[in-house]
Amino acid sequence: MHHSWMTTVAAALLACAGLAHAGRSCENKPLTPETMARGLDLAQRTAQALDAEYRRNGTQVVLLARKGQDLSNYNLVYSHYGWVYRTPEGPWRVVHKLNECGTAGGHVYRQGLGEFFLDDLWRYEAGLQIPAPAVQQALLQFLTRPQTVLRMQSEPYSMVSYAWGQRYQQSNQWATETLAAAMEPATVQRRDQAQAWLQFKGYEPSTLTIRALTRLGGRMTAANIAFDDHPNDKRYASRIETVTVDSVTQWLERTQMAQPVRVLQ
Repeated sequence: MHHSWMTTVAAALLACAGLAHAGRSCENKPLTPETMARGLDLAQRTAQALDAEYRRNGTQVVLLARKGQDLSNYNLVYSHYGWVYRTPEGPWRVVHKLNECGTAGGHVYRQGLGEFFLDDLWRYEAGLQIPAPAVQQALLQFLTRPQTVLRMQSEPYSMVSYAWGQRYQQSNQWATETLAAAMEPATVQRRDQAQAWLQFKGYEPSTLTIRALTRLGGRMTAANIAFDDHPNDKRYASRIETVTVDSVTQWLERTQMAQPVRVLQ
């Protein structure tokens, strides 16, 4: 299905293998046999859980989250999420945005579950949230069509991009704006329209307290961290509003657009 898009994504994945990450520290750690085994084991158990859900309820699209780094200081559980969908052939595929480490750019990838978890994760646990049937159907059509899946993609990347801005876009922000575009494909053509829909539907980003010294250090040492898109009054008060997995899953549950998150350990 859609071989030209798949080929492009596969080529990009090969070119950036080991270099594209989201929701983790971007440290250049070698992939050990233990890390690989644990990642593949989690991927297999996730696939089994998704297959069981498909057989039981016909579920075809799920929000899939991972724990790439410890964010407990910010009262957050998950660092990154993507949309995992069932292909007609059977295997599940994850569509998500990744940052090329050491750069200020990010691109959308389609990966298998093994690749999704083949990182040096902080915790080998997955979060699964099942959307309502109508949300699933909208996402399935949107994510599997090459003319729409990249509609919300914007390359300039900042790990803490302003939730209501368009200068940068981090991974969870792309996935959330893509949900908006999928739900209203005829009217949501641009990022500002997606964000307007999210606001209308009551989405509230996380507000992280990040002190000035931390901000300065982050900007000086990492190409993928910027704060200059945040409103000055909030930025100078150390209040950084950004899209997090936890804020999205809580909103989806609150609005009954999805079930509560299931933890797969």
